[in-house]
Amino acid sequence: MNLNDIPKLKHTHTNNFFLLAGPCAIEGEDMALRIAEKVVAITNKLEIPYIFKGSFKKANRSRIDSFTGIGDEKALTILQKVSETFDIPTVTDIHESSDAAMAAEFVDVLQIPAFLVRQTDLVVAAAKTGKVVNLKKGQFMSPESMQHTVKKVTDSGNNKVMITDRGTMFGYQDMVVDFRGIPTMKQYAATVLDVTHSLQQPNQSVGVTGGRPEMISTIARAGIATGVDGLFIETHFDPANAKSDGANMLDLSKLEKLLTDLVAIRKTINHL
Repeated sequence: MNLNDIPKLKHTHTNNFFLLAGPCAIEGEDMALRIAEKVVAITNKLEIPYIFKGSFKKANRSRIDSFTGIGDEKALTILQKVSETFDIPTVTDIHESSDAAMAAEFVDVLQIPAFLVRQTDLVVAAAKTGKVVNLKKGQFMSPESMQHTVKKVTDSGNNKVMITDRGTMFGYQDMVVDFRGIPTMKQYAATVLDVTHSLQQPNQSVGVTGGRPEMISTIARAGIATGVDGLFIETHFDPANAKSDGANMLDLSKLEKLLTDLVAIRKTINHL
């Protein structure tokens, strides 16, 4: 994948990392536009190529009473409005093969969730839309195994593919990032580090995933130092009251300082 494959992507000339960021789930139009406006202002200031992220539905919830979305078409229309309002690309995740063509009408990048990345029909359906495909590495998969998932996309006639590492299971209720996997996966496709999901603490007895957001800066800095092409960060102006994944999201007020530090690290790495 070339960054120029992503429509509306700005600042591609800067040799900076690119950023996928936004709320875990689309909760409504006002919150999506509010988050996008803030992140666009920061990324324009720092010249970071930016893709707005928001899930139009959350199908992989621990409990049946967990928030799953506001309605598929309603959420997708909000993602489209974000794109049109700020002239930026958008990404959302899909869960069933039938989601691919539907979501492709509204967004620029289709994301395959980590739990579903071995589902051949889903990956192929995403590839055949012609959109950029972001493959989340399964928590249970080795970095080397992702070459086969990438090949499913390219063999379907689509070379616009990237891989996102979102941590690996460490026991039953924790995640760890094996940074040795970054250079390995970069052999197969552009590679992104999902900072916030890597800090999840899944399978909690209460049925709601926990997290360690205080470690976001540490993991993000290490990712830049090991040469990731992009970062994935879920952010919200009120994580404590977010309807999904609030335990590991970054407070939006802390994003500019984090990205400023990461840009400085990236510039240093580029000169080594």
